[in-house]
Amino acid sequence: MDHVEKAVSQFKKGHSCSQAVFSAYAPLFGVSENTALKIACSFGGGMARMGETCGAVTGAFMVLGLKYGRVDPQDEQTKEKTYELVNLFVNRFKSRNTFVTCRDLLGCDIGDPEVRETAEKNGLFDTLCPKLVQDAAEILEELL
Repeated sequence: MDHVEKAVSQFKKGHSCSQAVFSAYAPLFGVSENTALKIACSFGGGMARMGETCGAVTGAFMVLGLKYGRVDPQDEQTKEKTYELVNLFVNRFKSRNTFVTCRDLLGCDIGDPEVRETAEKNGLFDTLCPKLVQDAAEILEELL
């Protein structure tokens, strides 16, 4: 199973979008799957269901940070390269999906329990979210 398939599989098992993307790649950089699942847990649903940046996107940002991020606070070159890649990721994700915010991608505010329940009943998380996870992972494959 490749990393894209692994991310989609993780989501379909019940992990959040951020957990799915991050945990599919984190072991490549020395972070265990369990640790990755814990780190990414609070980013699902656009950051704890606040509808902000899509969890698949934030999961990808964390992967890019693991691969390209800086350690030395004086290393501006590495920081700039990482920021460039994150911006490139966002541009590619937007070219596929128009938005990066969860509420805009889903067309609703899942922070509202009633709205979230309706979204679940209408299968939104079973149809749209796996595509967003797949898109994020495919773009990561291009950038890693």
